[in-house]
Amino acid sequence: MILCCGEALIDMLPRTSTAGEACYAPYAGGAVFNTAIALGRLGAKVGFFSGIAQDMMGEVLTQTLTESLVDTSTVVYSDRPSTVAFVKLVDGHATYAFYDENTAGRMLALSDLPATVAADALFFGGISLPVDPCGATYEALCLREAADKVIMIDPNIRPGFIRDEATYRARIERMLAAADIVKLSDEDLIWLLGQGDMIENARKIVAMGPKLVCITEGAKGSYGITAEMVVFEPAQKVEVVDTVGAGDTFNAGVLASLQTAGKLTKAAVATLDEATIGAALSLGNRAAAITVSRAGANPPWSKDL
Repeated sequence: MILCCGEALIDMLPRTSTAGEACYAPYAGGAVFNTAIALGRLGAKVGFFSGIAQDMMGEVLTQTLTESLVDTSTVVYSDRPSTVAFVKLVDGHATYAFYDENTAGRMLALSDLPATVAADALFFGGISLPVDPCGATYEALCLREAADKVIMIDPNIRPGFIRDEATYRARIERMLAAADIVKLSDEDLIWLLGQGDMIENARKIVAMGPKLVCITEGAKGSYGITAEMVVFEPAQKVEVVDTVGAGDTFNAGVLASLQTAGKLTKAAVATLDEATIGAALSLGNRAAAITVSRAGANPPWSKDL
């Protein structure tokens, strides 16, 4: 099983009412939540660890997880409110305003950690990592399980959400060093390491400890970079509605492909060949292409591919 660990929230997406007024429509979302439901829909065995509110928005999140075949047995429910993100779309590209103080997800504590994790791999990332106490909780779980389980991280960096950059960078560096697979957008890579050659900078991440670094470049495609090779897979050409959930769906495609291939072990990830990496990137690209052709984070089912 793959355990996805991170935020679940409600994305408020801009819409126009029947009266022509500007309004917002609620959609289940959150970077790690999106990856979990995408994995479930792609047929992977997947669970979710997060804090979810026992309010009407939390009910939407839980229902979406269940309908997408995600195991919710490790979800921590509380009477705190749900996190909400208002989304601004410019030419289909999303920026966010988050409302997260004292929410069920934000207040996830070390005492909420499961005693044991029945998973082969764990996935971390998103807006849960820059803030505490949940950031410290996810980091502790990552470091605790990294010795014998595959760790994948997508920081999915939102600079506007980071209040203490030094603390966040230190956390990300510790988690990257513990990771086996890292996914970054080209913008994330620049934020972490500054301007420079993309492949050389990706190799600097590999030198920290990960065995595979995946870099996405939107409509161009994606790269899989190891210490020995560079694999590129072009993106599928589609008409983009918005980019909400695209990277999250890509992550699910990579993990689902590796799980199906029997490669989600630390030994296997350390010795991936070009064909296996290419297949993982390809599934990630194809799944993400369907997501961007739809409104909001609505990842495809395997039959849609």
